[in-house]
Amino acid sequence: MKDAAGEIIYVGKANSLKNRVRQYFQHSNHRHPKVKAMVSNIAEFEYIITDSEIEALILESNLIKKHRPKYNILLRDDKQYPYIKVTLGEKFPRIIKTRKVKRDQGRYFGPYIDVGAVNQTLDILRRIYPLRTCSKNLNAQKKVDRPCLNYHIHQCLGVCSGDISHEEYMKMIDEVILFLSGKYQEIVKKIELKMKQAAEQMNYEKAAEYRDQIHAIESIMEKQKIVLQTDTDRDFIAMAKGMQDGCVVVFFVRGGKLMGTENYMLSIDENDTIEEMLSSFVKQFYAGTAFIPKQILLEAEIDDRDIIEKWLSSKKGSKVTIQVPKRGEKKELLQLVHKNAVEILERFREKLIREREKSEGAVQALGELLGLREIPYRIEAYDVSNIQGAHSVAAMVVFEKGKPKYSDYRRFRIQTIEGPNDYASMQEVIYRRFKEEKKEKTSEQEKIQKKFEKLPDLILVDGGSGQVHAVLDVLHALRLDIPVAGMVKDKKHRTRDLFYNEKEWNIRQDMRIFQLIASIQEEAHRFAISYHRSLRGKTIDQSILDEIPGIGPKRKAALLKHFGTIEKIKNASIKDLSHVDGIHQKLAEQVHRFFLEKNKKESR
Repeated sequence: MKDAAGEIIYVGKANSLKNRVRQYFQHSNHRHPKVKAMVSNIAEFEYIITDSEIEALILESNLIKKHRPKYNILLRDDKQYPYIKVTLGEKFPRIIKTRKVKRDQGRYFGPYIDVGAVNQTLDILRRIYPLRTCSKNLNAQKKVDRPCLNYHIHQCLGVCSGDISHEEYMKMIDEVILFLSGKYQEIVKKIELKMKQAAEQMNYEKAAEYRDQIHAIESIMEKQKIVLQTDTDRDFIAMAKGMQDGCVVVFFVRGGKLMGTENYMLSIDENDTIEEMLSSFVKQFYAGTAFIPKQILLEAEIDDRDIIEKWLSSKKGSKVTIQVPKRGEKKELLQLVHKNAVEILERFREKLIREREKSEGAVQALGELLGLREIPYRIEAYDVSNIQGAHSVAAMVVFEKGKPKYSDYRRFRIQTIEGPNDYASMQEVIYRRFKEEKKEKTSEQEKIQKKFEKLPDLILVDGGSGQVHAVLDVLHALRLDIPVAGMVKDKKHRTRDLFYNEKEWNIRQDMRIFQLIASIQEEAHRFAISYHRSLRGKTIDQSILDEIPGIGPKRKAALLKHFGTIEKIKNASIKDLSHVDGIHQKLAEQVHRFFLEKNKKESR
């Protein structure tokens, strides 16, 4: 369902499209308030036909995640949690940290609660198993004569030099997979056997290494709480519900042990039911997670349970069941999960209240300090970025009620100004931003579709008196009356004061105001710099090096990496050039000769 501006406001699925759509437009006093609000905004329907209910379910989950429609129940913080990946698609697999789950031959473990836990696990694994960490393609690579530093400090067994066979290496990988699966006892037994064999052969140094490995694994085992006397992998899911927020807590139980917990916030409506919220969460969560357990235990029944089970089973490759336990230890554990959800939701509410008071209080205090007619709930800040006038760009960031509104951010590429002229560049940006406001709108539809719909209550520019007057000149020409203030920096390029109404205002007297202005200034600068870097990155492929025969993309990158700048390459000797990877003696002479001839032409 789309609104008048073409924005997707709801995504759903139905066996009978006619019946599903009709129910939204039936006159009833008992109709869901959220449905009433949604229907009043529907301007257009778009539908996609699928071959099965499972396909419709997958498509629904993907579209909700992509478009985040206003009237769907949404995971508020769409986090990218870290995973540990075993790169089984490689001849000699590695263990790496990743936040992206791909459809490849790799084996993924997670999601983990925090990055610290992943780093700690990887550190322990690398101490126990000296696997390779380099990204060399060893699938078809020949043996090298000199292994890297990791080999010499005993952190790699030298797979690139052929010091370990593929069979021996894969035995370590099998143990790593057991470790990450939580099957520590099996690993301990294997290492104990190796330790005894080493001791019998009087290789006491090796036996001591095995002993230390066992101690490291046992220290992890002690941290895991036994919650069920079975080895089935299960997720326990329960939630707490507020007026506009819901909190879902998941207990990850692997092999009968509680491996971790995580909480997820939902954006909801007060009339959404627990059943609807759990159903939405299950579909969104398992659409993006790498691991699906055999059993998912919920505190309440959900719609389409049979279809969701079929979808998850096909995704996992084996049977997955969704259960709602009525009694016993599983029910007791779910009650504990629910208790956690209630506690976390309460803390979340308190945090929101504190943040709201802090951010809105800062905005109100700023308005009072400057004596503005209205509280500046919407603030737009601008920053210009260039290097000696090259790739001049500007950024506009928006803060509403003291919080960044990322959807309203804008980037500008300076079109009419050449050279490093920040004042003129800022004037171009302000004119382009506000010129649409002076045009007549032929219809309400066109007004909604305008790029810049809202006017700010306050404009902030990075700079002092000069930048402020440059902006005011444009606004006066456009007959717009919007307050403009300059964010002044000290000699160390840190936020100092505000220039407004021909006066510098000390904002350090109220730390709320100071922190707000500092964060806005930093955000505007960051956004402008990131755009500037992206433009420079796009033009890095175009350089004078492209004119030299024999210098392709790889050699050009190698030269730039080695010397850093074109100027240093110009001044390099043939000997220095020949030290660059991929540049042989003859090619080094050619590069050197090219720049000599170019210098002669320029001097003429």
